Amino acid sequence: MNITVCSSALLTRAYRMCISKAPWPHSTGSIGWVVPVCMAPNRSYSTNIKVRSYLQYMKRKIKPPPSPPYPHVCQVGEPVLRAQAAAVDPGAVQGPEVQEVIHTMVKVMRKFECVGLSAPQVGVPLRILALEFPERMLEDSLPAAREARGLTTVPLRIFINPQLRVLDGRTVLFQEACESISGFSATVPRYLSVEVSGLNEKAEPVTWQVSGWPARILQHEMDHLDGVLYIDRMDSKTFINVNWAAKNE
Repeated sequence: MNITVCSSALLTRAYRMCISKAPWPHSTGSIGWVVPVCMAPNRSYSTNIKVRSYLQYMKRKIKPPPSPPYPHVCQVGEPVLRAQAAAVDPGAVQGPEVQEVIHTMVKVMRKFECVGLSAPQVGVPLRILALEFPERMLEDSLPAAREARGLTTVPLRIFINPQLRVLDGRTVLFQEACESISGFSATVPRYLSVEVSGLNEKAEPVTWQVSGWPARILQHEMDHLDGVLYIDRMDSKTFINVNWAAKNE
């Protein structure tokens, strides 16, 4: 479970869903000649692949890959991000398995300083989402941005088997980003006001009516539970690499 169309510098932490508030990393390296694959000797290319495969094999023999829930955020291409998440048995909410998923979600969300995260993003295809917009994130945003986007603090909230109802059908356009599509953003339309109902981490029924930026976060995370990413709803002409300007320096 932090926006601007024209400048990555204005894409502050407060405006991104399920994404690190630190600047996205971009690759750098020395300048040199690059030999196209088609020009490289077949034996050399094949050997490189074999070496990498062997190293990966040995790495997994020494340290097996992690299993869900992951301590990281799954990236686009991971099948779980395109799957329809399953409902959680209400009787299992307080059980160790579901509680472990919730604990991991919150830990990962805070580690990467996200404002929202869904269970599929840690590799678990269950209908669970988490949101949190602490005071320090609000303080990091510009006053004008707070007013324009309806930013407000949100204490940690967990929703299990959430159901969304639109309260105000008007849509607003702002730039969104996602930790599962790290390094990019685009303009996405979202409803102005919504209501979400479901169970909290204690299996208690909860309902929340919200507008502005928290409503956008909710809609973004709800999409994850249905295998939908913001790139499915975006204006494709606004899709950018947030570090595009740095590439030209």
